[in-house]
Amino acid sequence: MLLENKKLLITGVLTDDSIAWHTARVAQEEGAEIVCTGFGRGLRLTERSVQRLPVECEVLELDINDPDHMASVASTLDDKWGRIDGALHAIAFAPDDALGGNFLSTPAESAQTAFTVSAFSYKTLAVGLLPLMEKAGGGSLVTLDFDNTQAWPAYDWMGVAKSALQSVTRYLARDLGPHNVRVNAVSAGPLTTVAAKSIPGFSRFDDVWGERSPLRWDTSDPDPVARMVCVLLSDWAPMTSGEIVHVDGGFHAVAAGVPPEDGS
Repeated sequence: MLLENKKLLITGVLTDDSIAWHTARVAQEEGAEIVCTGFGRGLRLTERSVQRLPVECEVLELDINDPDHMASVASTLDDKWGRIDGALHAIAFAPDDALGGNFLSTPAESAQTAFTVSAFSYKTLAVGLLPLMEKAGGGSLVTLDFDNTQAWPAYDWMGVAKSALQSVTRYLARDLGPHNVRVNAVSAGPLTTVAAKSIPGFSRFDDVWGERSPLRWDTSDPDPVARMVCVLLSDWAPMTSGEIVHVDGGFHAVAAGVPPEDGS
């Protein structure tokens, strides 16, 4: 199996329609042992969601902005496994006034929040888990991205934060490579997760993908994204680091959709 004997941390699990939950599911099906994290009021949702995994797993609380939480998670994993082979970073947030067409009026504090939670936190997670990955002889980190080589309606400062996340990925790959730790991002097409539904105007993303994606993109199916995350967490990508892997039906590669066969 692809992830046999791997010990993995999956952050950001909320409901069973999330990319993080499906990554946890696929990882278990491929032989991994996992621990999931939740946070705050969503922690109970996480605890209920893991009951629907193939094997119910332990849930730890992780507020990525609280150093004590990060230290506690690392300590618990050290006691439990003595090492960690990889982790999924599925953590992002932007205040309401940083989304929905408010780009010009967003206060600096809200933009800073979007950056800290959605991009800087990847570095926080990496540094917190590094001693455990060194005990494993190396590891793999993967984050969830959304392509922001173009400006999107309503995405605003979350788009800026995701662009920063790509840069954080490259710098982490540079600095963690000597520790035999690979760092990558998966840029997913739009999916109807709880997080996506909170973005004003999300339905427009669905419309655009339907027009342009060369492969039929199903916004209700996180499985293709979860599978790519698991490939990057496995030993099948031993020399891939600093990469942004698109799982978006090929949308990012084409400027316009294929016209109908009848030419209309």
